[in-house]
Amino acid sequence: MSDFSTLGLAPAVLKALSRAKLTQPTPIQAQAIPLALAGHDVLGLAQTGTGKTLAFGLPLVDKLLAEQGKPSPKTVKALVLAPTRELVNQIADNLSTLVQGSKLKVATVVGGQSINRQIGLMHRGNDILVATPGRLIDLMDRGAVDLRYTRHLVLDEADQMLDLGFIHALRKIAPRLGTPRQTMLFSATMPKQMEELAQAYLTDPKRVQVSPPGKAADKVTQSVHFFDSKGEKASKLREILSADMGALTLVFARTKHGAEKLMKGLRADGYNAESIHGNKSQGQRDRAIKGFREGKVNVLVATDVAARGIDIPGVAYVINFDLPEVPDAYVHRIGRTARAGREGEAIAFCGPEESGLLLQIEKLMKIEIPTASGERPTEAVRPSARPARGRGRGGPRQGGNSRGAKPAAKAKPQGQAKPQGQGARADAGGNAAPRRRRPKRRSVAAS
Repeated sequence: MSDFSTLGLAPAVLKALSRAKLTQPTPIQAQAIPLALAGHDVLGLAQTGTGKTLAFGLPLVDKLLAEQGKPSPKTVKALVLAPTRELVNQIADNLSTLVQGSKLKVATVVGGQSINRQIGLMHRGNDILVATPGRLIDLMDRGAVDLRYTRHLVLDEADQMLDLGFIHALRKIAPRLGTPRQTMLFSATMPKQMEELAQAYLTDPKRVQVSPPGKAADKVTQSVHFFDSKGEKASKLREILSADMGALTLVFARTKHGAEKLMKGLRADGYNAESIHGNKSQGQRDRAIKGFREGKVNVLVATDVAARGIDIPGVAYVINFDLPEVPDAYVHRIGRTARAGREGEAIAFCGPEESGLLLQIEKLMKIEIPTASGERPTEAVRPSARPARGRGRGGPRQGGNSRGAKPAAKAKPQGQAKPQGQGARADAGGNAAPRRRRPKRRSVAAS
């Protein structure tokens, strides 16, 4: 196996890796770093926990160290966009380790923190800015950041950027970036729309794929329990936790309310539990993750805000108390265990109304998850029968009835004819209405 010294990285970067006691690159790093150093746009696909941050972070730092001059006020040399606050903080921590002792400055901007402080942070100029798209646009609207001299763009967890809100944000941000520029997209999954995203943002990209999209890490042991009621889920969860009380266990719930209620119930029963979700302040979320990382909290109940951005090698179990409504999210959730080459266990709970969700997950992963208990339903409830959930620019909403969410469509009576014309929509009287033409999408590749 090659080591970092064979990839063409500058001595200062190799010294930073040595301080961090990193000597051998992961497969995604070994393939992506030389391409990025050569100036190519890169589309990187790899399992969660395989080192994608260093795959783009090392060549990024290498190139910036070679550049002359400090960033001017309000300017940014390199921009890294990520979908969640937790992931932004994790990326910034990793990059800060690499630039320690150098002239480079790494800054973060996320929602939930003082925008006035962030305006001050932007005023001095930064070499690398790691940001969530929504807060970056807030700063752009206030004239607090100038992206005209930004020559490097990274979209991390790019599949989640496909959320409607993020797409709108990217379309606002991309035209403000400098050209020519190098763009890199990294993700653990490859939805069909990813190719469209790559065509819009990347120029003749080099594709690096070290595992099939949607595949879990090799050392994750998966299983599923089938239940007839929510109460059975709660009992099984306590049984699993009690069997290994000291293990770090990450429990995923579907909604903010459900996560908080589950955490309080576990605390009442004597478990050392904490929760993170969208109703928590950033400070509360940071403290909960810190306590979990340090072992002061051994059960962390979370919504999908923790599906990406928690890099804690010691997580022994990931328990999907509620299955996610988006199959890709399952891959990211279970990727919180078996990190850095360790082994881990992913346990899914499946109620009768979630059988369709399980089918979609297994279809994505091209496996049948082994049954640990209960009976697998012979007929699955189709996920499309579930109410639609609203989406904001911060990603899928995590709980309650989302404002602006459309109600589930009523089932049509059997035998009812479709409106004439492919793709036509019916008006209030049931007559076919002409389908509105979407305006031609403006590519931002040339922006």
